[in-house]
Amino acid sequence: MAALVLPAGLLVLLLLVAPMLLLARISLNQFSPTEMMVEATTAANYLRAIQDPYYQQVMATTLGVALGCTLLTLALGFPAAYWLARMQSRWKSLATILVLFPLLVGNVVRAAGWMALLGNEGAINAALKGLGLITTSLPLLYNTGSVVTGIVAVVLPYMILTLASVIESIPRQAEEAASNLGAKPFTVFRRVVLPLALPGVAAGSVLVFILCMNTYASAVLLGGPQFKMMAPAVYDQFVRGNNWPFGAALAFILLGVTLLLTVVGSTLLGRKYKTA
Repeated sequence: MAALVLPAGLLVLLLLVAPMLLLARISLNQFSPTEMMVEATTAANYLRAIQDPYYQQVMATTLGVALGCTLLTLALGFPAAYWLARMQSRWKSLATILVLFPLLVGNVVRAAGWMALLGNEGAINAALKGLGLITTSLPLLYNTGSVVTGIVAVVLPYMILTLASVIESIPRQAEEAASNLGAKPFTVFRRVVLPLALPGVAAGSVLVFILCMNTYASAVLLGGPQFKMMAPAVYDQFVRGNNWPFGAALAFILLGVTLLLTVVGSTLLGRKYKTA
């Protein structure tokens, strides 16, 4: 058994752990405008990122968008996942493929599509003007709403498929028994379906939250230059500012906050599942 795991373990060490260790070492160096990077062992980059009000606001924006998108994705994905899980017709395979289909398109391409829809001269504004409902273009692009829309469109399939796989394992007889005992549909959902689906809720929420915390294309293309999240901020330090030590520190702060909130959320949902 160990021999079977060894190749995959070595690949993970080579492609993931080793670069992360190198990035951790870089984050402890100092930045010099002339020498670019000076070897050192200091936590100054981390302290600067934590104490700087600008990056505090960037992190707050990232957390707010990630949490909001996760809750919205859960609310939108649960009905679709339930419908997909309970489908018994021959079209179920096709429906599953349709859910998977958006994942075949890159995030940049999808963000560009939303730009074509939401822009000042985009399809939505053009249609509203053609119907005579508006005379000037609505500001649908380069704001929090457009970013949330783009991110939710990206992560929704992950939530639906994760929830559907868990809901499929819930016996339909449990819902029928609750209904026969006089429970209304919402009560059946709240007292039977939701508690049994909590493992899927936890897994889907964790996956979606991690993806939302690290989103780049949607934040840059749909949010515009004034909308800042952590992933674009890390990119700016590496590529535009050439400040690799500070960029590495920002990356590890983003990683640490994501892991911390993921563990806390998973623990709380796990306790809820045990008591349900």
